[in-house]
Amino acid sequence: MDAEPSLSIITLTSAESETATLWLPRAEAVHRQLRDRLPPGFDAYRAVLAHVFAGGAHLSLVVAGETVAGLALWRIVDNTYELRRLYVDDLVVDAARRSNGIGRALLAWLEREARTRACRALALDSGVQRGGAHRFYFREGFSIPSFCFRKTLA
Repeated sequence: MDAEPSLSIITLTSAESETATLWLPRAEAVHRQLRDRLPPGFDAYRAVLAHVFAGGAHLSLVVAGETVAGLALWRIVDNTYELRRLYVDDLVVDAARRSNGIGRALLAWLEREARTRACRALALDSGVQRGGAHRFYFREGFSIPSFCFRKTLA
């Protein structure tokens, strides 16, 4: 295994900024490794993200050199259960770079961000079929405090 180049994290809050124009095309392929049901084509991807950003989401990219090695789409949610949580919609590391500490570094960064924003919890959902991801989350200190019930409407 080759050592990863120096990693940095870039956070996007708009699909139209100069930084987004540079990094969204590089993030798309990695994001689609998790979200293969996103509409096809970059313009559609950018439009979905613009809508999600408008709802308060952030996209944090783990950057290795000129490439996106992983990403997290997240938001702050105020509720009556925890009062405030940092909720991760999507967390994915490029398949070719897994098991190199990128996911761990991204979760550590998200935890620091949550603490900075006075969150009481860092939370995410993970599909029942993703056993490898679940083992990773358990190793990183996550637990399963409840079930998520969903009724598909469309």
